[in-house]
Amino acid sequence: MQETDIQAIVQAVLAEIQNAAGAPVDADRPAGTTDPDGPRIDLDDPTLPAARQRPGIERPSNPDGLRALMEATPARIGVGRSGPRPRTAANLLFLADHGVTQDALMHEVDADLLEELGLFSVESMAADRQTYLKRPDLGRKLTEAAKAILRDRCAKNPDVQVFVGDGLSGAAIDHNLRQIMPVLQQGLSSAGLSMGTPFFVKNARVGLLNDVNGIVDAKVCAILIGERPGLARAQSMSIYLGYRPRPDSTDANRDAICNIYEGGLNPLEAGAHAVQLIQKMIRDETSGVELKLV
Repeated sequence: MQETDIQAIVQAVLAEIQNAAGAPVDADRPAGTTDPDGPRIDLDDPTLPAARQRPGIERPSNPDGLRALMEATPARIGVGRSGPRPRTAANLLFLADHGVTQDALMHEVDADLLEELGLFSVESMAADRQTYLKRPDLGRKLTEAAKAILRDRCAKNPDVQVFVGDGLSGAAIDHNLRQIMPVLQQGLSSAGLSMGTPFFVKNARVGLLNDVNGIVDAKVCAILIGERPGLARAQSMSIYLGYRPRPDSTDANRDAICNIYEGGLNPLEAGAHAVQLIQKMIRDETSGVELKLV
């Protein structure tokens, strides 16, 4: 088949498509482009707030109720369907939100933020991000170099040791740390509790509480860590706390304050709640399940 024949076929197909849409074909316009004066076939940005809250159900029995329900939750409800499949806008939004999640998993905490708050950095035994995601156990242990740095730079035997870990969303640390850290520092000081030397751990898991307290020997050890990101929700942070964590301490020995961000538990409120919980741990000399039984 000659090149001229191929071009003729392409033009014939374009003519059929454009005629169906009611728009003329411009032979000088490259294939696959749209006439700026013709019909608009692009969709609105599905990630904009107005698009997120727009129901995809064509004829809901209670339109006002559906809108109110959609505004009350970030869950994917009222998206509608096209036959057995999601609508194009809903599918594109899902893919965009999934991209936010992937970015959060690989996001590195802003070095300028750590410097601003006076946090030095050490690393877990997970040498890189892929190892961290595949080997959670390595994220629960400090490297020997990190242990040496903590022995050299951290105050020993404080009432409370607070440190920061990127966890599964470094973006959550960027989003909340500047607000919550001063609340913790001022709250502990007002409660008459000494605070150890804060620092940051790269590729961190919650279980680092055990290793860290094996070095600093605090009454309460707390890690501020990025939560597993949900779809389009990468800002949520948690605080995990334990009373005198030991090498064999587990989640049953810890307490957690979760969903910390402006759209959930406000960072300022979370910091105040953490101080109250720390006071209770020190008073009752326990944490986790045992604390709830006191």
